[in-house]
Amino acid sequence: MIILIGAGLSGLLTAYRLQKEGIPFKILEARARIGGRINTVVGSDNTLVEMGATWFGTQHQHLLALLNELGIGYFEQSMDGSVLFQNSPNSPAEAIQIPPQAPSYRISGGTSHLINTLYASLDKDDILLNQAVKEIHFHQTNVEVIAKETFEASKIVLALPPKLWAQKISFFPPLPGNLIDTAVQTHTWMEDSIKVALSYKEPFWEKQKLSGMLFCNTGPVTEFYDHSNHERSTFALCGFVNSYFKRLTYEERKASVIKQLQNAFGSEATSFIEYTECVWSEENHTYEASLVDLFPHQNNGNPIFKNAFYDDRMIISSSESAAHSPGYMDGAVYAGNVTSKKLIASK
Repeated sequence: MIILIGAGLSGLLTAYRLQKEGIPFKILEARARIGGRINTVVGSDNTLVEMGATWFGTQHQHLLALLNELGIGYFEQSMDGSVLFQNSPNSPAEAIQIPPQAPSYRISGGTSHLINTLYASLDKDDILLNQAVKEIHFHQTNVEVIAKETFEASKIVLALPPKLWAQKISFFPPLPGNLIDTAVQTHTWMEDSIKVALSYKEPFWEKQKLSGMLFCNTGPVTEFYDHSNHERSTFALCGFVNSYFKRLTYEERKASVIKQLQNAFGSEATSFIEYTECVWSEENHTYEASLVDLFPHQNNGNPIFKNAFYDDRMIISSSESAAHSPGYMDGAVYAGNVTSKKLIASK
């Protein structure tokens, strides 16, 4: 049996492909939910807002191929209208026109639609939640994985960010030093991000001939976008908050965001239905403090992650490990495809 550690996009895709080949597996997921850094939240008014991975482009061919394979639709991000720019959150917003941009896309029904489609094809008994792996022991004839319970496998797949397995899991015998050194210096995609969304009864920004896009040099909101659904039946604004604002309490951060949006869009911005946020540095199954300062995507796609270890019994597979589009959903799909091919070839 193969044990996949992590029920994010790369882990679930690997499982999906293994199941098609009749290869037994179990997924161990530390969280109480699947999806990892894909997390679509359903609001009280059924508005879907993305607290994790959201956008992709035409260059992300592995993700596009998977969506087409699974029959999942996608649509172009709405960018019609003027863009608001602020020098600071307390300054008036200036409406500007920007040159045409390359199209950006979102998944119909939310990014979690992709996760849920993969999950629906699997036997739920093969996906075990709340199983944070603590130790992995490589014996002569088997691999022992110790989480809340203990599991035995022939091979394991590390389908989670390198910095997490390098700093949170103990390996026996120890991992090679050069692998550990690289892993702890590999930036985890999304780990510094703060996502915020506000849902509205109507897209009030359209009356002002605005796109819903807002950019600010300092924040709290550094970039915002129209986050209405494809059918234009639910309406929201969603984007990123400067990571500095993780130092504030939830109420302080919310108040500062609302104040900024009021300055930028006017009083209608305060008549929201729901405010939703995710501070990814508070997600201990995504964030792990770095030993040194890391720049975005540092060591993502490093060639060392292509290697198998412990006599080909351990494979590394995550967005950060991918040789193509590392640190993006497309990279997670690439990693899942490559890993499943290796496992199927060796069965």
